[in-house]
Formats: sequence, C-alpha cells, structure tokens
Amino acid sequence: MPTVLLIEDEPALGMIVKDSLEVRGFTVRYAADGVEGLTLFREEPPDIIVADVMMPHMDGFSLTQQIRQTDPDVPILFLTARSQTADVVRGFELGGNDYLKKPFSLDELIVRINALLRRNRTPRPERAEPDGVRIGRYQFDPPKQKLSLDGSELLLSHREAELLRRLYEQRNQVLERAVVLLELWGDDSFFNGRSLDVFITRLRRHLRDDPRVQIVNVRGIGYKLIV
Repeated sequence: MPTVLLIEDEPALGMIVKDSLEVRGFTVRYAADGVEGLTLFREEPPDIIVADVMMPHMDGFSLTQQIRQTDPDVPILFLTARSQTADVVRGFELGGNDYLKKPFSLDELIVRINALLRRNRTPRPERAEPDGVRIGRYQFDPPKQKLSLDGSELLLSHREAELLRRLYEQRNQVLERAVVLLELWGDDSFFNGRSLDVFITRLRRHLRDDPRVQIVNVRGIGYKLIV
C-alpha cells in the first residue's frame, strides 16, 4: 500500500485530498506546512510526496531542495496555483517530477500519482562508473551532480544532472525526446517540451569549453551527445 506524504496549507483541501486518497487504498500522512512536512519526511520516508508550492514557513521549492540533499529518487508532485513558465521550470530544476495546477480533479491527481509510482519502481540501468565519467575533457559525477573541468567545479541542478546522465548513457546514439519528457517531466506536452529545450541549451553552455563535445538535435526524434 503506497504511502503519500501530503503537504497542503489549506486544511479543507488537504482533508478532501487525504480522504479521497485513503478511500483508493493509499496511506496518507498529512502536514500543514513545509517545516512539518520535512519533519514527517525525515521520520518516515514516503513512497511519494504531494506538496503545495505556496506555503508558510517553508515553501514547496525550499522543501524540495532540502529533500533532494538526501533523497534524489522519491517522486515529488507539486500542487500549484502558479502557471508562469519560470515558476514551473524552477520547480523541475530543483528536483520536482510533476506538477498539477489548481484547481484540479482528484481523478487526475490519482492518475499522476500512480504514473510517478510506476516510473519510480522501474529499475534504472546500473552505472558502470559510479564515481564519475569522462565527457571529453569534463569529469561528470552524476550522484553528486558535479561537472568538473581543469580543477573548477559546477554544481548542476537535479534535472540538469539527470538529463546529462541519460545523454551520456546513450552517447553517440539518439536519446528520444518523448522518452525524456515522460521520465523527467511526466508527459510530452508542448509546454514541457519547451522546458526541455531550455535545459538542453543550459547543458550546451556548460559544455562549451570543449568543442569536441556537442549535443545535436536529431530533428523530430531527440538529441545526441557526441563525444
């Protein structure tokens, strides 16, 4: 029975969501703000976190930053009244896995929760070089999210590191755009596709000091890391 950590500062909405999830077989632990949510997370890590973005004491973005320091894998779904591109991209960049705009239907929330849980249970390929890999002149450490060159280090965001890891694992082959969007963004909508383009541009900028390393577009299919 999956355990959901629900963090929502609107008590009425929180109770409605909690009751609806429990009726459908989930175990729900409820917190009214980010500080309480972080405490519950540390006491007993859940299978998935559903968190409001705008909360007192600690917002959803700050909460995610704290959680990703110790747990890079637990799925995090944001509930948000924000729809600005910059806000959504920031949430993904900090390590969120999906978002649902308020007001939302409970059926859609449950579909998205189940989709994230299924993806999280899918085993990833083992990393042959867990302490770091070479990408041209760069040293890339996926677990620590660090990209190094000639003694200087750059700390990548969670999403940048996950995207670069996938590109590296498929190096010199095409990484399908739709696959990346489903795994990291939750769906392959036009809006999420534009967000992916932003992250590809950032990675190109991070890798620009070695001209032998390129991320090229494969029109209509995806991207290829050439090293």
